[in-house]
Amino acid sequence: MFNKVLITGFKKAELSPQTLQRLSKLSKKIVFCSPEDPKVKSEQQDTDCLLVKFNPVAKEDINHLPKLKYVGVLGTGYGKVDTNYAKTKKVTVTNVPGYSTESVAEFVFAAILENIRELEKAKKQARNGNYSEDGFKATELKNKKFGVVGLGRIGTRVSELAMAFGANVSYWSKNRKKTQENKGTKYQDLQTLLNTSDVISIHLALNSRTEKIISGKLITSIKKGAVVVNTAPMELLDLKSLEMRLQAKDLVFILDHSDEMNSQDAKRISKYQTCIVYPPIGYISEEAREGKQQILIDNIENFLKGTLQNVVNP
Repeated sequence: MFNKVLITGFKKAELSPQTLQRLSKLSKKIVFCSPEDPKVKSEQQDTDCLLVKFNPVAKEDINHLPKLKYVGVLGTGYGKVDTNYAKTKKVTVTNVPGYSTESVAEFVFAAILENIRELEKAKKQARNGNYSEDGFKATELKNKKFGVVGLGRIGTRVSELAMAFGANVSYWSKNRKKTQENKGTKYQDLQTLLNTSDVISIHLALNSRTEKIISGKLITSIKKGAVVVNTAPMELLDLKSLEMRLQAKDLVFILDHSDEMNSQDAKRISKYQTCIVYPPIGYISEEAREGKQQILIDNIENFLKGTLQNVVNP
């Protein structure tokens, strides 16, 4: 059992009664505190378990937690946690993978279809009493070249759904995925994939190796007229180069990590007609919410039992 669980970056209301009940059995004390709250420093002194969402856990943060043993990230991405330094301090860091695979994958196609079938325009027109199809443009996913960047859990599911639509699916990932290649997904180098795909879906975790992996050169090489969906952190892309493509109006860019962006950057790119910005709703489903919290508590229980699960700094 932990002495104190300090929860920062998300509120008590975000956790279900079942999650709170399970958590209460794993610690003598549970404290919710905003990272910006001045009293967080005093709460850190006897904290041995830290739970975070999107807020950073840097070297200096870890140094302010002298009794820290465990950091649990309520999410898949852990790029804002200094996992290497945590390891030197013998602090275990875990994340929550796989909880939103279906939810995000389905959102990708919802966003694509809304765009290529002009659904928003159609709804607005019909609400105003105009039921004519004149002036609408549409295209199908069948036989289109569909590129997936990052073939992890979500990327794999997106590739499966794209094939179900009849698209010709290619992927790039750090490691080759022979199982998926045997199912019909073709491997391409990243530049070729970006240069030839009609639709591109990005699914990479953010870390020191992937930050700005889609460089200015690669953004320039994206096929004209392509629809690009990024349900991953925007730090994966060179934002200035993306903005130049948006100014040229020769691609559509869709994103849903707007809450993690610098507010000025988000405001600047959202003004472009071919940039479609959503709130972070890709992972929002009842099934994903329940799964996320279950894995979070499972990780803690397993750590206390000595059977580590979902450790990102082994």
